[in-house]
Amino acid sequence: MALKVGVVGLRGIGDTHAGVYKQDPLAELVAVCDVIPERAEALGEKYGVKAYHSVTDMLDDQPDLDIVDVSTGGLENASWHYEPVMEAIEAGKHVLVEKPLAGSIEEARDMVAFAAEMDVYLGCNLNHYFTPTAEKAMEYIRDGLIGEQVYCLHKMGFNGGEAAYTPNRNARWWGLPYAHLKAFLSHPFSVMRYFCGDITHVQAFLNRPGFRRTAQDVMLSTVSVHVLFANGCVGYLISQRGDATYGLGGWWSIEVAGTRGTFCIENCIEKVTYWPAAGAPAPEKLQVGEGGGPVEFNSGITDFGQTFPRRIHAFLEDVTKGVAKEDLRASGRDALAAMEYTWAVIESYENGGALVRPHPLPPLKGDPKFIVD
Repeated sequence: MALKVGVVGLRGIGDTHAGVYKQDPLAELVAVCDVIPERAEALGEKYGVKAYHSVTDMLDDQPDLDIVDVSTGGLENASWHYEPVMEAIEAGKHVLVEKPLAGSIEEARDMVAFAAEMDVYLGCNLNHYFTPTAEKAMEYIRDGLIGEQVYCLHKMGFNGGEAAYTPNRNARWWGLPYAHLKAFLSHPFSVMRYFCGDITHVQAFLNRPGFRRTAQDVMLSTVSVHVLFANGCVGYLISQRGDATYGLGGWWSIEVAGTRGTFCIENCIEKVTYWPAAGAPAPEKLQVGEGGGPVEFNSGITDFGQTFPRRIHAFLEDVTKGVAKEDLRASGRDALAAMEYTWAVIESYENGGALVRPHPLPPLKGDPKFIVD
């Protein structure tokens, strides 16, 4: 039986989510909700479902809802997540929330803890690794073709430059120095963690180019982050918000190298290349640049928008199958991890690039319904 879904927050992303649920056979879109009445009524008419102007009214009138999708925005893209998420969890509903998980780290921790207490699924739309290219890259890892991980290099952001810059004076962004970090870094950090595991150390340097300074734009838009993973792999993230144009790999690329091989994903959903490590027993005898491969996998997809239905379908699959809460793909805990790393970036920057240990995540305890002797 299809899961009954209500979508809260109906601007661009909420409209996208509602359209995905309308097309997915595992879902039945039954309600939309927005505090702007005209927006709610328009989307209700578009999708042929009942429209609401408050989460309370939707929950009271739709007691059989299985999932509440929270696609609200707010300051730094997340300050309106907490209240509807907590209200839905209190009502015993499963929740999928847009990234970042919350507008503050304290709210994010509360949301994860409350979902665990109420024994409901809390997922986050960390859609960047729900792609054929990421699946192929993870296949390389699981098949032992990468080996012991050595380094991870990730570039993700927005192409631009001084000629294309226009000050964004929207109140959700203007005057907020950490807006890019808080609104965006959940994506690259979640991807790095997906491939390489938990991050234990963070060191960051932030800046903004002269054209932003001239415009009195305080956003720290250029982000350079050095990390250490729990498995010993080292990593580097560069993210910038339209300060320059990315070169090789496009606006989204990640390269993970190990003792047996290396992969690089370009433009997120489009292409992954694998290079097997050289077979010589003594690497120091190799010539510079010598190695094997490459092997290319092209997904045939160029539309980044296809990441939304793939991620949402995965959430619907997990809820339908009743997987262990700790096995939920792109869970609230995963989203919290990305936020803990983001807050560590801020702490490092505010302390002159000091090395920071991110706040520990809630421990994984194991679900007795799924673990048998």
